[in-house]
Amino acid sequence: MTKRSDKLVLRDGARDLAGARPNPQGKGQIGFLLDWAYSSPRGVVAKAPRQLLADYFTSLLVLSSSFKFKPVFGKEYYLYADGDRWSLSLISPDEWNDDAKREAFVGTCVLHDDSTWTIAPSDNIGGNNVVEDRLAAFYEGFVDKLRSKRVLEDDMPLYEPGLPYYQRLFAAALSRSLKGSLIRGGQLGRSGEAWLASMPRDADRVLLGRSSDDL
Repeated sequence: MTKRSDKLVLRDGARDLAGARPNPQGKGQIGFLLDWAYSSPRGVVAKAPRQLLADYFTSLLVLSSSFKFKPVFGKEYYLYADGDRWSLSLISPDEWNDDAKREAFVGTCVLHDDSTWTIAPSDNIGGNNVVEDRLAAFYEGFVDKLRSKRVLEDDMPLYEPGLPYYQRLFAAALSRSLKGSLIRGGQLGRSGEAWLASMPRDADRVLLGRSSDDL
């Protein structure tokens, strides 16, 4: 894909995102453009396959959660498995007077300059509990997403109309970041299946940050 076509796709994604909630007076468009610029990835570099997959997985997990605030780069947030959904919170587990909430704590999340997310897993990961079961199910869904002959960059969430505003905004930024890493690493054009083959045996632990071997 040429640079010209890349720019066209990204421009179309921005237009679609901006038009998801049309405003006949044109109000709010400046706000959207500021948000688009704010969320844009910076410092994108080439990444080893397993590192790129780990960033993809953890970022998708965070962006599938419920939150209504604009994330700040470098700030710590707290991911919880609340019932049948994920939620991203400003409140740490130590601040809750609720054992169930602390037991639902998944990990501490940080948004990085390249618009990818990392998760420092909590002690709830690795045991036989609801959090572990939910993560295992999400991991299986991620693997199913990779089981495709389509190239990885074509299946990235450039524009997801079903997501709330900030999740859509940062999902688009994530796609731009990962595609930039693919371009810099000369990794464009590989199918999801080929990427899946590069995952280690303990990929569920690696992608959740429990192991950094071979990344």
